Amino acid sequence: MLLRPFKRIVVLATFASAEIADKVSDLPHDLAYDFIVVGGGTAGNVVANRLSENPHFNVLVLEAGISNRGIFNDMVPFAPFVADMLQPQFEWNYTTIPQPGLNGRILSYLQACILGGGSSHNEMLYTRGSADDFDRYARLSEDPGWSWNKMLSYFFKNEKWSPPADNHDTRGQFNPAVHSTQGINSVSLGGFQFPEYNSHILQTTKELPEKYGFNIDTNSGHPLGLGWLQSTVGNGMRSSSATSYLAEKFTQRPNLHVLLRAQVSRVLTTGSKTTHTPSFTEVEFRQGTTLYRAKARKEIILSGGGVGTPKILLHSGVGDPNLLSSLGIPLVHNLPSVGKNLTDQPFLSIAFAVTLNNTLDAITQNATLFNEAFAQWNRSHTGPFVVPAPTHISWHRLDANSSILKTHPDPSAGPNTPHIEILLAPGGGGPGSSGTQVGHFVTTSLSMVTPASRGSISINSSDPFSAPLIDTGLLQDEFDIFTVREAIKRAQLFFTAPNWRNVVIGPTQNFDNMTTAEMDTFIRNTAIPSLHLVGSASMTARDAPYGVVNPDLLVKGVTGLRIVDASVIPRIPSAHTQAAIYAFAERGADLIKQHWA
Repeated sequence: MLLRPFKRIVVLATFASAEIADKVSDLPHDLAYDFIVVGGGTAGNVVANRLSENPHFNVLVLEAGISNRGIFNDMVPFAPFVADMLQPQFEWNYTTIPQPGLNGRILSYLQACILGGGSSHNEMLYTRGSADDFDRYARLSEDPGWSWNKMLSYFFKNEKWSPPADNHDTRGQFNPAVHSTQGINSVSLGGFQFPEYNSHILQTTKELPEKYGFNIDTNSGHPLGLGWLQSTVGNGMRSSSATSYLAEKFTQRPNLHVLLRAQVSRVLTTGSKTTHTPSFTEVEFRQGTTLYRAKARKEIILSGGGVGTPKILLHSGVGDPNLLSSLGIPLVHNLPSVGKNLTDQPFLSIAFAVTLNNTLDAITQNATLFNEAFAQWNRSHTGPFVVPAPTHISWHRLDANSSILKTHPDPSAGPNTPHIEILLAPGGGGPGSSGTQVGHFVTTSLSMVTPASRGSISINSSDPFSAPLIDTGLLQDEFDIFTVREAIKRAQLFFTAPNWRNVVIGPTQNFDNMTTAEMDTFIRNTAIPSLHLVGSASMTARDAPYGVVNPDLLVKGVTGLRIVDASVIPRIPSAHTQAAIYAFAERGADLIKQHWA
């Protein structure tokens, strides 16, 4: 039986510090600030940090969750501890509506309710996407500032390239020219080695160069190929927006204040009703059972994420008038695109049993080895616990002659943009295993990263504290299910390389005799969202008749309200989203500072 000893060593101690307040009464001001940032997540903490660099700006962050400080599982990169961060006390505990593309399943939709947001409980993978992705953002917004060449400086502003925990020689594993050591958020290569496994991975790039060619750095804007995975880990610990942008040296600024357990319900207009342009100046929030209002002298910045931001807008009377009137919510501003255009990426894993013995399974299936590794991490923040789990990443396009491309438009941003992501990890057990398979495995985690399917965020109650309706829309477009089938084939192909002979025993799922219909049933019964939700408050060109924000991220047709988070990204990047969110937030903060210069 597979052991789960890590359950016994979770240490939880949430608290507030002098700089991060637990109660409204702890704040030194009368709830009037120049800027109010709604949400202390991946993007919100970037904005708060950068705005408070100006000593003349007074900034309040309203975070619904608890502090990340003192939560042991939030510090350890190792996958079992990350999994334990996906527990109800750290989550909004949302579920989706029934998903037609997933055979009607209702799924948990994990959204962090903790300082740092998704960056405090994600898998820490650092992937930027393709240059094509950002050049498309520039075209869609008609703002060249969102192009790859312009945004690269914001990736650099965010990133603090750091040595891996084991200080191994990283030459040939990344390209220093496309990284920065001067940023705030730590990024590094894996800090624990699996020599035999790594040798097989790299040998495959030589034996199957057309499908698995080696790419020294998949974060260069040209991701196609297989390379070493980069993660937001520094000094053997998770680096989140809370640990980096809200480090104590920043939260000690007298003009930056963070209030925890403050759940925002609505943003409000005040002043004259004679103008046709609503002006948002107040934020309503609940702490405990008491409602409060905070006033923003300059701007309210919504950073509630792909779910939270459209939910707040709708309850504030900003959205589709038909929906709002059906719920008795007074219309403040007609903006039908709120909550539409939601995009996420379907994800599933396939494990291959192997004869290797130097995988992470040796630790997760042996309490003695697990506790030894835990003791090592406690002593020095080194050892296997510094590895999130995946070690390599491979990006693929569909073959140019794929049948689906003859009948469906290509949703990718351009010829250097992948359709498929394959993560490789030394350990696992595969989907449906429930952690009970014993042995050694190599797990391939597959994602279709350029989906054509779309979903939405909506509401069915006028109660601003009720749960939203989340429709991921996964696998409703034929392009997407075709591409997931191809991803499975690519994963199988990887292990046909000669060097895996006598190493791979076989996959934990038998695909060889599956019909296409059976394969589709497996996919629809197994795939889950990647939790990379974007687009629900999309950025569009200034004169576009659709969308939610302009290229400067100000909400269309109103004043005093801006959105800086994943919801504004109009098309999902061909990547995990945290790197793009950091870069969008860095530029968003600059746009705000320029506006108020």
